[in-house]
Amino acid sequence: MRLLRSFLADENGATAIEYGLIAAGIALAIITAVNTMGGALLNNKFVAISTGIK
Repeated sequence: MRLLRSFLADENGATAIEYGLIAAGIALAIITAVNTMGGALLNNKFVAISTGIK
């Protein structure tokens, strides 16, 4: 019975899951920002190079 109580009171796994969710949220925000801004910056650079070559 004591083992069951200590198992139910242990919150180490919940903390690890919370940290994992936070890391996943930050990664999602970074990926969204890179996809949004990165494509525009890359496209502008290619247009500038193409215009310079002509």
